Order: sequence, then structure tokens, then C-alpha cells
Amino acid sequence: MKKLLSVKYTANSFNITFLLIRLVFGSTMMVVHGYQKLIHFAERKNNFVDFLGLGSTATLSLVVFAEFFCAAFIILGLFTRFAAIPLCIAMGYACFISNQGDIFGDAESSLHFLSVFFLLLLCGPGKYSIDGMIAK
Repeated sequence: MKKLLSVKYTANSFNITFLLIRLVFGSTMMVVHGYQKLIHFAERKNNFVDFLGLGSTATLSLVVFAEFFCAAFIILGLFTRFAAIPLCIAMGYACFISNQGDIFGDAESSLHFLSVFFLLLLCGPGKYSIDGMIAK
């Protein structure tokens, strides 16, 4: 009981926590969101939002890159901070522009993803990652 109420943590628990965060949120983003956009690319490319005048096909390509490929990098812990940047941009757009900042409604899941990927951008992947192995 004393350990449950403690605010202290070990380096190992920190690293395991970041491993689990990367695996859960990265795989959810990649499989549920990115993969669906990737396999239905041809159907969605003409109807997708046109971000900054890039065109709907280019915007969808960037979103697929972020949600599928960058999420795969997050899972592996490879180039984690760089991979988190496109995901933060995509989730920020989804939360505040596409869903008009309705954080208690449609934008809730994109806000959760934005928060986690921003956390990974700030703190890095942890020791149990390819980045952690390279840094040794």
C-alpha cells in the first residue's frame, strides 16, 4: 500500500511506462487510423481536406505518412522525436480545426493522441527503444 501512494519512481518503471505508451498509442494510431487511410487511399483522395492549399491528395499523403509510417517509428522507438512532430501536427489539426476544438465530443481522441505524442516529443522514447540502444 505504501508503494501505491508513493510519488517516487525508478528509472526502470519510467522506461517500461514509455515502452507501453509507445506500443499502445503507436499501434492504435497505425492500425485504426493510418492503415485504414492507406488501404482506402484511392477512395478518399478526392474528398479529403485541403490543408494550406496543398491539395487533397497531397494532404492525405502527408496524413498517411504521419499516421502509418511515423506511428511505426514510434512503436519501434526509432527517430521518435522526429516522428512525433508530424503526428502532433496531424492530431492538432484534427483536434482544433477539423473538430472545432470540441474536446468533450468528436475531438476527444485526437486530443489524447496529441497529448501523448507531444509527451514523446518532449521526453523521448525511453531506454527500451532503438533510439535508446543507439544512444549507448
